[in-house]
Amino acid sequence: MKINKQSNLYTVIYVTLLVAIVGTGLAFTTMGLRGRQQANENAEKMRQILSSVRITSPKNELALTFEKVVTGQLVVNVSGDSIGNDAFDISIKEENRKKIEDRELPVYVATIDGSRKYIIPVYGSGLWGPIWGYVSFNSDGSTIYGAYFDHEGETPGLGAEIEKPQFSNQFREKTMIKNGKFLPVNVLKKGLKPQAGEDYVDAVTGGTITSKGVAAMLDNGLSQYKEYLIKLSQSNKE
Repeated sequence: MKINKQSNLYTVIYVTLLVAIVGTGLAFTTMGLRGRQQANENAEKMRQILSSVRITSPKNELALTFEKVVTGQLVVNVSGDSIGNDAFDISIKEENRKKIEDRELPVYVATIDGSRKYIIPVYGSGLWGPIWGYVSFNSDGSTIYGAYFDHEGETPGLGAEIEKPQFSNQFREKTMIKNGKFLPVNVLKKGLKPQAGEDYVDAVTGGTITSKGVAAMLDNGLSQYKEYLIKLSQSNKE
């Protein structure tokens, strides 16, 4: 049957076929690029984890450096018990949406100059969107070895400063277990001191809300690892 090219039916059929062809092409393109996108995401995650233990690496050597430095992975529950060993594919963002007793909490074990470091991911909210990071601990489970923080859309020159070493380096050697009590490091306006006796760092100047977001992220994120860190601390004393 011949269809009049000037008719509405012809227009509908033509547009439908065009959309189907374009949609199919885009779908195949997306599928083809997904592997490369995932590889880039994995590489960036490796870079951030390594940054928390003060290791940098050229992009083309990231996977090799990560494999060399990160010598173990494990998954723990809120009671501090090991429940698995495949941490990399776990999203702490997604785990935070679960009931705390159902969460699978990833831990990365790094070996630096013969000493073990334990790396824990944290995730929270800043002024304009998500913030996240990795905090590494010495083998005592209490003293922070290093930290890395990043954000999705904090204000340049203000809240975005959390990604700078000038901020994250303050966390080095801060202690989170004092007299058997778990006290996450606080983030306070310069000149202020905490009332509970916890260690603290100076907040980002002009980035009050983002700084409070980091403090809340550390409190909420690291508190769920409390039992695991306390077990590390006790094991180190034995």
